Amino acid sequence: MITAAIVGLGRWGRTLVGAVQGKSERLRFTHAVVRREAPHREFAAAHGLGLSDDYDAVLADGGIDAIVIATPHSLHCRQVTAAAQAGKHVFCEKPLSLAATEAASAVAACERAGVVLGIGTDKRFHPAVGELIRLVKTGELGQPIHLEAHFSNEVAGSFSPWRFAPAESPAGGLTGTGIHMLDAMIALAGSVRRVQAQLLAHKPPPDPLDSLSVLIEFASGASGLLAAVRSTPMFARLHAFARHASAEMRGPTELVMRRSGAEPQCQRFAPVDTVRANLEAFADAAAGIAPYPIPPAQIMAVTAACEAVVNALAIDGRSSL
Repeated sequence: MITAAIVGLGRWGRTLVGAVQGKSERLRFTHAVVRREAPHREFAAAHGLGLSDDYDAVLADGGIDAIVIATPHSLHCRQVTAAAQAGKHVFCEKPLSLAATEAASAVAACERAGVVLGIGTDKRFHPAVGELIRLVKTGELGQPIHLEAHFSNEVAGSFSPWRFAPAESPAGGLTGTGIHMLDAMIALAGSVRRVQAQLLAHKPPPDPLDSLSVLIEFASGASGLLAAVRSTPMFARLHAFARHASAEMRGPTELVMRRSGAEPQCQRFAPVDTVRANLEAFADAAAGIAPYPIPPAQIMAVTAACEAVVNALAIDGRSSL
């Protein structure tokens, strides 16, 4: 059993705790680090958490194996680096950073310390996404020629105010939802070479009525389309096209395979708590049981692609890595 401290008890920090506390035999939270203790005392008591506003003191606690970070994006890298330097395995909510150089520095700190780095792109653990990745990696689908991905939902209305700050979320739905699909696309086709991007906002901020569209060129030669809307019912789709076949994820548990000359075949899978699955994969890696399935190179590639999208939006819609 890995013992962990959660840093940040906002909406998503509480979701992370609730996914495993009292349910998992691999990871449990013992402490929480917050700026102000009073708003979190009831939640902490219900989940058996010791509260502290002193991150350094928690890092110095020898009874804590790992740190789980659920704070604003701009704080991630310095908190990850501090955890690594303290010898703690560290799981960070996505994105690891909004700057590729910062992400590389945090990853290097973890590698120097010999600690596991986990990342909060939990949608990678949806069974339909996992099967699509398997089909590509085993060669059963064929070499991807083109990828299409869309992930939208309405949860932006429940976000903390910091998520609407341009410095924290500079590309609409990219850091909230789009990054999940970008992560899966990079798992399928590798790193991104170039992007073109468009963000259309229909009301002044902080109203999240906007749409993001990204045209992607992967270093492998594959092309891609990514979309995210922050004010529409939840919708997720990921489609990989190869020469004689394509595979389409329609939501978390459905995959449609199409092959030349054959009728489409639909597979359905049992639902999975992806937040718990991700945290338990991180715990297994920290315990030396199995490698963490999202390697640092992919975490950095996602950060670099996100930065390219932001840069493209800030200039003329085009940005090269």
